[in-house]
Amino acid sequence: MNRRTFLTAAGAMGAAKALSFSAQAEALEESMIAELDARPIVRSRLCNFARPEEEIQAELEATRGHLKQMGNDARLALMPEKPTLVDFFEKRFAPARHLLQSGALALESGLDEETVLACLLHDIGVFALARNDHGYWGSQFLEPYVSERVSWAIRYHQALRFFPDPSVGYEYPASYIRYFGKDYEPEPYVKEAAEYAKNHRWYMTARQITINDLYAFDPDKNPTLDLFIDIIGRNFKQPKEGLGFDGSPVAHMWRTVIWPTNFL
Repeated sequence: MNRRTFLTAAGAMGAAKALSFSAQAEALEESMIAELDARPIVRSRLCNFARPEEEIQAELEATRGHLKQMGNDARLALMPEKPTLVDFFEKRFAPARHLLQSGALALESGLDEETVLACLLHDIGVFALARNDHGYWGSQFLEPYVSERVSWAIRYHQALRFFPDPSVGYEYPASYIRYFGKDYEPEPYVKEAAEYAKNHRWYMTARQITINDLYAFDPDKNPTLDLFIDIIGRNFKQPKEGLGFDGSPVAHMWRTVIWPTNFL
């Protein structure tokens, strides 16, 4: 809602001029919040797959005639005009403690900068897009901006998590037994991906992600993004137009994270 629309809708063009600037700003914010309440957040098709059809239709009927959400969602921090990776960490992914802990563990272990970056960004698919096949989502999301080794490692860490490697002290995560049951077997495509990765020249980069992933759930550790600013600067190709606006094949994915509740 722009200022003129607000004043016209309120029928207070003359009266508002008598208000102080701060009073006008507060009134505008109040009106925008009220307008947001009248803009239903309609769930995406992906969220509707497992819902009963009658529930979906009831929701659609309840929102008929209402304005739909477009533009910045007032519940989310406003992104800058040319957002950087750091902006996304601060305004969309935060607190992202698991990512920060994973990167910090890699840093403490003296791993090279690309591997540290891969550990820092390994679950960005979860934080930004989807849990299912998050290694693939994350790899694609980052591909134009990181080295091929980093994006490859992020893609294949997804499969390697399920397969121990005693040579580097990586065991099958006990948490997976709690989550999925002791008899769980990964899908065939996951097994195939893991076998392929084991024989690849970048296997150990992906394996290091799984190592630093497994132990990055400490509630008492709170590393900050400041640890990684220089590493990001040297290893992440930040587009001058801003992430989401550089015309890359994945720009739309970054825009979706900027405006995740837009109706269209």
